[in-house]
Amino acid sequence: MPPLADKIRPKSLEDVVGQQHLLAEDKPLRRIIESGEIPNMVFYGPSGIGKTTLASIIASKTNKQLRKLNATTASTSDIKEIVSQLNTFSGMDGILLYLDEIQYFNKKQQQTLLEFIENGSITLIASTTENPYFYVYNAILSRCTVFEFKTVDSHEVERAVKRGFDIVSKERNVEFELENGVIEHIASACGGDVRKAMNAVELTSLTAVKTEDGKERVTLEAANELTQKSAVRYDRDGDEHYDIVSAYQKSMRGSDPDAAIYYLARLLAAGDLPSACRRLMVCASEDVGLAYPQILPIVKACVDIAQAVGLPEARIPLADAVVMVATAPKSNSVYEAINSAMQDVENGKLGSIPRQLQNKHFDGADNPNKGQFYKYPHEYPNSWVQQQYLPDVVKDTVYYKYGQNKNEQAFKKYWDMIKGKS
Repeated sequence: MPPLADKIRPKSLEDVVGQQHLLAEDKPLRRIIESGEIPNMVFYGPSGIGKTTLASIIASKTNKQLRKLNATTASTSDIKEIVSQLNTFSGMDGILLYLDEIQYFNKKQQQTLLEFIENGSITLIASTTENPYFYVYNAILSRCTVFEFKTVDSHEVERAVKRGFDIVSKERNVEFELENGVIEHIASACGGDVRKAMNAVELTSLTAVKTEDGKERVTLEAANELTQKSAVRYDRDGDEHYDIVSAYQKSMRGSDPDAAIYYLARLLAAGDLPSACRRLMVCASEDVGLAYPQILPIVKACVDIAQAVGLPEARIPLADAVVMVATAPKSNSVYEAINSAMQDVENGKLGSIPRQLQNKHFDGADNPNKGQFYKYPHEYPNSWVQQQYLPDVVKDTVYYKYGQNKNEQAFKKYWDMIKGKS
C-alpha cells in the first residue's frame, strides 16, 4: 500500500500546498506551466515541499514521454537507455526527464545529457536539495531556469494534514475525533516538510483510541510524542547547515539576542555543539573585538564548560555567552586590520625587515653603516619612541583604524597624546 504522502499528492496546481511565490496567479512559473511550452528547469529547495509533485503535474500537461530517474541510484546506462528511446514511436514527441537529486550525478553523467538537452529532444526537470550553482554542471545550468522552492508555512501544511486525516478516515471507514491542537501541532512540528506531516498523520491515526460512541480519538499527547523531533531539518554537509550557522553569527553580529538564541537552539536541537561553539568564539573575536576585549576569556570559559558537561546542559553556558556577545558593543577594527595586512602579504609586499628590528648583533664587512640602531621603548618617556617598524614597501600603510567605541577611543586618545609630544 502506498504511503499517505503519495495518496495525497495533488493532481492540479490549485491543490499544491505552499510555493505561492511560484504558483500564484500571474507568477512566472505558473504562466510557463499553463503555456504548455516547458523549458529545462531546476527545482531547488528542501525535501518534502512539493518539487516532485509539481514535476508530476507538469508531466501531465505535456505530450512528451515522461521518464524518471533518481541520481542516487541511476547510472550512465540508465541515461543511455532514455536517449535510445528518442528514435522510437513513443519518443517521437520528445522525452520529459524528471531527474531527482541531480547533485549526485557526476560531471560525466550530467554531460551525457547535454547534447540532447541542447537540441530539445530531452526536456529536463531536475530537482536538488543543494545549491545548484555549486552542484550542477555549468553547461547544464546555463540551459536551465532555476526556481527556488521554500519551506511550506505551517498554516499551509494544516490544509494537507486535514486532507490526510480525511483520506485515512475513508480508507479505514472510521471517524476520527481530533483533540484541540492536533492539526496545528503536526503542521508546525514537521518543519515545513509536508511528507513528514503525512507520516505523522499515519502514525498518530494508528494510536487512536476508540471512544464510547464508536469514534477514534487522536490525542495531542500522541501527536506530540510522534512528531517532537521532526522539526529539526538539518544536514551538516548541506545548505541548511550553512544557512543556520550563518544566521546564528549574523544575529549575534546584528545585536539581536532573541534571534541569536533561536538559532543556537536550532543548532543544539540538531546536536551540533561544535558549530555552536566555534561560531560563538569567532563572533566574539571578529565582531566584538576591542570594543569589549574582556569578552574573549569569558566566552572561552563558557565554551569550555559547555564541552565539559555536554548536551543538554551545554545549552545554559552557551546561552549566557550568546546573549553577552549579541548585546556587547561591536567593533571589527582588528578583523579589518588583519585582513588588510594579509592581503598585502599575499600580494607580495614583502620588503626587508628594517635593520633596527632584525635579530642581528653583527654586520658583515660590506656594511659601511654598522650597528643595529634599535631604540628600546622602555628607555624613553611613556615607553614610546618614534622609529620605523614596517618594511619600506608598506612603511606608510595604516592597517588598524580605531573603532568608534568607548574602549578604542580611549586608547586612541592616550596614544594621540603620547605620540603628539614627540
